[in-house]
Amino acid sequence: MKTAFVCTSCGAIHPRWQGQCRECGEWNSLAEEQIIKSARKSKNTKIEKPQKLSEISLERFSGFKTGISEFDRVLGGSLLPGSSVLLAGEPGIGKSTLILQAAGYYALNNLEVLYISGEESSSQVKVRADRLSIKGDKISIANLTDLSEIMAALEDHFYPVVIIDSIQTIGSPFFESPPGTVGQIRESAGRLIELAKKNGFSLFLIGHVTKEGIVAGPRLLEHMVDAVLYFEGDNQHFYRLLRPVKNRYGSIFELGVFEMTPAGLKPVDNPSDFFLSGNNNKARSGSIVTASCEGNRPILVEIQALISTASYGNPQRVAGGIDSKRLSLLLAILEKRGGVPMGGNDVFISVAGGLRLSEPAIDLAVLAAIVSSSRDIPINPKVVIAGEVGLSGEVRSIGMVDRRISESAKLGFNKIFLPKQAIDNMPSKGIEVVGVESLEKAIELIFW
Repeated sequence: MKTAFVCTSCGAIHPRWQGQCRECGEWNSLAEEQIIKSARKSKNTKIEKPQKLSEISLERFSGFKTGISEFDRVLGGSLLPGSSVLLAGEPGIGKSTLILQAAGYYALNNLEVLYISGEESSSQVKVRADRLSIKGDKISIANLTDLSEIMAALEDHFYPVVIIDSIQTIGSPFFESPPGTVGQIRESAGRLIELAKKNGFSLFLIGHVTKEGIVAGPRLLEHMVDAVLYFEGDNQHFYRLLRPVKNRYGSIFELGVFEMTPAGLKPVDNPSDFFLSGNNNKARSGSIVTASCEGNRPILVEIQALISTASYGNPQRVAGGIDSKRLSLLLAILEKRGGVPMGGNDVFISVAGGLRLSEPAIDLAVLAAIVSSSRDIPINPKVVIAGEVGLSGEVRSIGMVDRRISESAKLGFNKIFLPKQAIDNMPSKGIEVVGVESLEKAIELIFW
């Protein structure tokens, strides 16, 4: 029996153990796996005849829709036959709830669904289905973890939609290693994806993520599937985000927002109103609304800042909802280019609602909230601020300005500060649009 050492982070194969993976640089990530030598194929193997591109029919590519607007949008509009989708997220975040609700809607559209549960018994799945009011006349449940038994069930009867919950529980009898290891996940996923493309059914693979936020098992799994969706959110809040990081049949610049309720996940059609639900339109120092574009959808969120004098040694820099290194960079820009000293202050930043923002268009709003709290000057609650701030203090252009303006006007805001070069010849759309070129000028206009 031959073995090799496989990196649990990137899936690279090494002939012998070593402390560091030479491909991704991770330390102590190599695990010993058995190597299965594939049998040689017969010379009489049937080969699929190549087709001309113009002769290929797209009749089977009409796609399946659930009717859940947020779910279908992230998938690219519909679920295509033969496609494979990896739905990943932290344990307990609601992946099984979301996929079971989607299965219920597929069944209502007269599609047979096979739900293979490796973590829960059929009775446990039934209890959840009853809580979600899913009848399941066309949903079949199987509690299987053996890959050969799953393959036999899929060959025995055709199901347009197949769900594997979760891929970490599936194991092949050809491997002696337990389910969830690198070799088992790669073999199980590879065989299932191959069968899905061959027979033309849509495949959902549920996967857990590690504490670093990546899919447990080899990263190779992300390259094998057609779409990778991350289901994320804060357990202390009721919202959940469905975010694509890869989609061969649709855009990755989409975002699905769901609200967790006792009856299951409910799609949120107006995320801005949802995240601003705690904003009582009262002027407060250190609080400002910004327009962030998560994917192609503008979302208005409230950024809060609290500045206090550092009393114990080094000043604290606490960032909730934004990158902590980005906060340190913005504070340096504010002190150097804006003339606001920050060296002796504790700085606390929070994105209300627990949402995590990554785009640089929120820079100007973060700095405005910091200055507001530092000077204890309230900002007009009907003002929206958005713009990227460069190292020299310039306010740089951002994308999708028209959508940010429209969303702000729709929610009743009467003024928005944006980069000047981004609003040339831009209609006001019922809201006052103010262009700024530098951080110093922006601070002057906002606080006068």
